Amino acid sequence: MTIDRYANRFVCDLVAYEPGKPIDETARELGLDPAQIVKVASNENPLGPSPLAKSAMREAMEEAHIYPDGGGYKLRSAIADTFGLDRSNIVLGNGSNEIIELLCHTFLNRDAELIAAKHAFVVYKLMATLFGAKYVEVPDPGFIHDLAAMADAITPETRLVFIANPNNPTGTMVGQEAIDRFMDRLPEHAIAVFDEAYYEFPDNPPDTLKYVREGRNACVLRTFSKIHGLAALRVGYGVAPAHLAELLQKARQPFNVNAIAQAGALAAIADADHMEKTRQLNRAGLAFYEDSFRARGLEFVPSHANFILVRTGEGDRVFRDMLKQGVIVRAMSGYKLPDWVRISIGTQAQNQRCLEVLDAVMTAAASV
Repeated sequence: MTIDRYANRFVCDLVAYEPGKPIDETARELGLDPAQIVKVASNENPLGPSPLAKSAMREAMEEAHIYPDGGGYKLRSAIADTFGLDRSNIVLGNGSNEIIELLCHTFLNRDAELIAAKHAFVVYKLMATLFGAKYVEVPDPGFIHDLAAMADAITPETRLVFIANPNNPTGTMVGQEAIDRFMDRLPEHAIAVFDEAYYEFPDNPPDTLKYVREGRNACVLRTFSKIHGLAALRVGYGVAPAHLAELLQKARQPFNVNAIAQAGALAAIADADHMEKTRQLNRAGLAFYEDSFRARGLEFVPSHANFILVRTGEGDRVFRDMLKQGVIVRAMSGYKLPDWVRISIGTQAQNQRCLEVLDAVMTAAASV
């Protein structure tokens, strides 16, 4: 007899989230030089952190023996000022993933429902399962959230509706009019959660913060992991009306965002130059891949984020074969897209290397 039999069955049956394969792990397993490995699997910023953030983090290290500000006063104030909001509207998280968990802690139980799109971030389903809630998956024709269908799916038990925009892993985005129509239909017992990890990459993203200003049932999630290049620090935030943010604060662990992360994020949010350099690099990288895929006759999904989804056939095999040559991409079988891989935008040298290896792998497969 083992302790497993006493564990919650929905935990035992759950398939754990599998992140992009780390560089060091790949090097150990395949005997490769870590410096020669190109990782374009996890939508990271190839430019790294802002120089201002690096400097602030080094300085913060000198006081690493002191607990962080549990309320995140400076960072929450800076985020609020950036968007013309009040500090009471901001909840800090250990990555925006923690805000997802706080929402689930606060609103999900065995009688509740969570709605998401078919090809949305897999963590939504994982969280619904962990909290014993019903997970309602809505088809997304053309890989775009069908907000009308999602509104139709709402029942009296619905508590959270997740709208990833731009969406991971498809890179698609729904516009302002569709979102406005959806919000007009949102009942008072449900919360629209706009997961905007890639908000800074599109030229004209929808304005969802207006619903927060109006005091609507909306929570907007954003992160410092992507455009700010601080993925290792795990710092994100939720933006919500004060009464909703207060509930999430009650569910939050004390000191959930460390002091070094707070210092780095505080400096990063002020570095507009670094963000613009990242956007320019990303635009060029997307154009490079789109042109290259068109020339090769490969189907892809035009992206508004910092990655691109391409149909290669046998995504798991393509992932493994590229891995052997030191290029890490992301197979999409876990997202019910077994013929696709997702490629993060890197530097031009990384993009070129990735495409060369993809070409070699595809050619080898075709000759078998």
